[in-house]
Amino acid sequence: MSTTVTQTTIEGSPNLAALLVRPKRSVGSGPAVVLCHGFPSMQRPGVPNLTYQLFAERIAEAQGWTVLAVSMRGCGDSDGDFSLLGWIDDVGRAIEHVLSQGCRGVWLVGSTTGGSLAILAAARDARVRGVAAMAPRADFDDWAGDPKAFLSHCRNVGVIRSGEFPRSVSAWNKELKQNRAVDAVEHLGDRPLLILHGINDRQVPYEEASHLASRHPDPELRLISGADHRIRHDPRAVAVLLGWLERQAAAQYS
Repeated sequence: MSTTVTQTTIEGSPNLAALLVRPKRSVGSGPAVVLCHGFPSMQRPGVPNLTYQLFAERIAEAQGWTVLAVSMRGCGDSDGDFSLLGWIDDVGRAIEHVLSQGCRGVWLVGSTTGGSLAILAAARDARVRGVAAMAPRADFDDWAGDPKAFLSHCRNVGVIRSGEFPRSVSAWNKELKQNRAVDAVEHLGDRPLLILHGINDRQVPYEEASHLASRHPDPELRLISGADHRIRHDPRAVAVLLGWLERQAAAQYS
């Protein structure tokens, strides 16, 4: 099964660049995945919706699902400047976009910071059927602990481009303090949650995955021996994710 890949724009304030991947033999009313990317770094700035293309195509081809990879505001060719509530809103707009394409249900798959973002967005949107989080952070307390340093980092990696943003550093930083994935997990209720984390992750300790899982009534927690922070590139983790998505479809559409 091959796929069709379309570059698109989710119009609004701000405009978001996205990549829509469909299996050629898919039915328009089938399920969909929205991919939530991680926080850019100096080593891997990239264009998120494009760097996730192969990952999106793998999911679309293996599962027969529609997949949307979106660059959050401030990233790649998307407009705007980073704020945590802004990124949560961007995921909501991505959900609206795939549902407007005729998809019957949507799941969120997030990598690193995107895993935390997926949990936060799903907690606010009951239309999300389930979440898979890969190497997620339990919170953003370290970022919030030194707002000036984190704001400088955001400017250096290019997710904040306007010299006048944010108007209030205090309000911008408050979003990081008040929106914590570990607090949002319980708002998923009994919706399925898969957490994948590498034992050798030096950026986000795997204990954070265990902490997140402990707040959900029936999580699927998979700790991958030898895997590091970039776990979405680990074939074992990808195989677990694809199997989980297949079970989601079987449960929802059988």
